[in-house]
Amino acid sequence: MKRAGHDAILAKGWVAAHHWLLLRRISQLSLLLLFMVGPLGGPWLLDGNFASSLLVDRIRLSEPFVVAQQFAAGHRLPATALYGALMLIVFYILFGGRVFCSWVCPINMLTDAAAWLRHRLGLPPGRVPPRATRYWLLFGVLAAAAATGSLVWEVVNPVTLLPRELLFGFSSGIAVVVAVFIYDFLVAPRGWCGHLCPMGAFYAILGRYSLIRVRARRRDACTDCADCFIVCPEPQVIKPALKGSGTPVILGSACTNCGRCIDVCAENVFDVTLRFDRRAGALPTKSA
Repeated sequence: MKRAGHDAILAKGWVAAHHWLLLRRISQLSLLLLFMVGPLGGPWLLDGNFASSLLVDRIRLSEPFVVAQQFAAGHRLPATALYGALMLIVFYILFGGRVFCSWVCPINMLTDAAAWLRHRLGLPPGRVPPRATRYWLLFGVLAAAAATGSLVWEVVNPVTLLPRELLFGFSSGIAVVVAVFIYDFLVAPRGWCGHLCPMGAFYAILGRYSLIRVRARRRDACTDCADCFIVCPEPQVIKPALKGSGTPVILGSACTNCGRCIDVCAENVFDVTLRFDRRAGALPTKSA
């Protein structure tokens, strides 16, 4: 069976057919390295973790979902923490809330690996919970914080557990990370990020009206190969833009702006644009 993206590799070359994926991996691995280089004896460029950090010993960054939990738990936060959260909120509103999921979150590398392995082995479709489950879990996390006065979710949050496990050695926390991989690999394809993760739900809400969007500009050139649907972690967001009669811009808040649809399309149907640029049709060519 021909793998998704095969035609794109033939048409554009391997690097161009993995352009956005490579950039994402560089982003994710660079952030992990920045968190780890200080404790390992290097310069403290980014001190802390994905919940709260200090950039070059000057700029406080606070993860907005953690701050939301702290508010729910009744914690009083210093102004620096609020400013740090506000900076990230503005960033994710501009670039797409779920950019966090595809460009920052280290767990995304594991769930992508599980999806790739499932596809290579030809495993049958699994059983996934409704996508709304992650929103119920989001509200459940905030309710638990309010009821207990503590950040219950952060005890088992795989996003913050993975860097800690890599840095200080594997302990009980690694079981949570492994469980996420096994769940996606054996039980529910893309089940964690697409159906369960409350952080993903939070960032989907945050980026509902984000400025940067993927667009199916050349949708008339689509050959119905379905490669974009195969590689997309949220394939339900593609159809309205690609096959609908309205805007070619992908406006679904679940879109992670991962760019994989751009990579694997041999016909160059997709590009990145602003949400207000709703032009469709062939890209302009330079005159000779």
